[in-house]
Amino acid sequence: MVHDSLPPDPFAGDPEDPALALEALDSADDGIDEPLDDDERAGLLADLSDLAVYQALLAPRGIRGIVVDCPDCAEQHYHDWQLLRASLQQLLEAGRMRPHEPAYDPDPAGYVSWEYCRGYTDAVLAENGG
Repeated sequence: MVHDSLPPDPFAGDPEDPALALEALDSADDGIDEPLDDDERAGLLADLSDLAVYQALLAPRGIRGIVVDCPDCAEQHYHDWQLLRASLQQLLEAGRMRPHEPAYDPDPAGYVSWEYCRGYTDAVLAENGG
């Protein structure tokens, strides 16, 4: 798309441009961009591998993803399989996760905890002799 074909930026040159606050957040040196160490990288790779197994076992049973208790806001966050995978992959590649839109009006019955996934997988493996 040619830049000239876009409508003019209504805040161009405005020192009160609200987008300037967002740019400041992106360029802030708050330590978030520190590279992952080997243990963190290995943990993320293990989580991505586990996530693939959990989805393979639980998605056919109607489970849409994983629910996580957020210590920052004391609320539960619902992550669909693809969203969680993309977030973990982004953390692996960029060293941080970008904010994303929360699930819209999720049905809590469609989400389980990471611990539930682990226990379910262990039970399936034990039942199948693995």
